[in-house]
Amino acid sequence: MNPKPMSFDRRRVVGFMVAAPLLAVSHARAETLPEMSVFRDPSCGCCHKWVEHLRANGFSVTVNDAPSLKAIKARLGVPVELAACHTGEIGGYVVEGHVPAAAVKRLLAEKPAGRGLAVPGMPVGSPGMEGGEPEIYEVMLFGEGAPQSFGRFREDKAV
Repeated sequence: MNPKPMSFDRRRVVGFMVAAPLLAVSHARAETLPEMSVFRDPSCGCCHKWVEHLRANGFSVTVNDAPSLKAIKARLGVPVELAACHTGEIGGYVVEGHVPAAAVKRLLAEKPAGRGLAVPGMPVGSPGMEGGEPEIYEVMLFGEGAPQSFGRFREDKAV
């Protein structure tokens, strides 16, 4: 007995067109990123741009104005030589400075041993520091021992 060939009538095609985006949305919700808390100086403009970069890449971010970041950085174990203008906490990690969203996602996926990631200083072209000729910069993984490279970036792309 031969099975009846499948026909593609308008109802089936329309039904698929309606169901496919719903399935994609439910899959995206399953990959929800944890909430990030960011501490920043209230007068800093680049911090706001970095937060916009994170949000554009799927992160939910709560911004906390903190007139004295030094105590927060000390509490979170940010090495003085890696300190930058804002500090975030996400998934048990610290994110210091203009770290690209791609590096934060990799950190959360791979869960390396360490306290967190940092981009020391304010490299031109890093997320939040757009404008001018973009520099290649290092994202550092820090924790026990000496900081080590977690990746090199130009703008928000790994190189």
